[in-house]
Amino acid sequence: MRTNTGLWWLLTGFFLLVAVIYTGWNMIAHWETFASPDLTWWETFTLSIEWVGSIALLFTALMGALIAFYIGRVHKAQQGELPEDILTADIDDGDPEIGEFSPWSWWPIVLAFSAAIAILGLAVGTWMFPIGMAIFVVAIVGWVYEYYRGYFAR
Repeated sequence: MRTNTGLWWLLTGFFLLVAVIYTGWNMIAHWETFASPDLTWWETFTLSIEWVGSIALLFTALMGALIAFYIGRVHKAQQGELPEDILTADIDDGDPEIGEFSPWSWWPIVLAFSAAIAILGLAVGTWMFPIGMAIFVVAIVGWVYEYYRGYFAR
């Protein structure tokens, strides 16, 4: 966890640096706006910055800081190292029960198909969206109840 926190803080610093460089580069690229005596300082400032990229990079840095802060707090709250963080740990030291997954299940593929149809319906024709949602309902019910019928029933 400590390594993850460090990586996220590194990414935060990187995106913050890129945001500053990007904004400065835009100000240099639009220097003719800066040199214009007809504009006030605020008009000069707002016209010389490409706001979408600058704000997007700044928010990316803020989201990286949020994740780094959260992971750091979780690491501090668990009061110890996880087996994944210890270099000499074996695979058996971790939690053996992660979940139950069906390698033979076709329902995730049907779910992906339903999402593709629904998104395609939003992009191409709205008449396809209800079809995608209907396939989604069938697929999610099938996936949830696949252990209640057939060969793998419990």
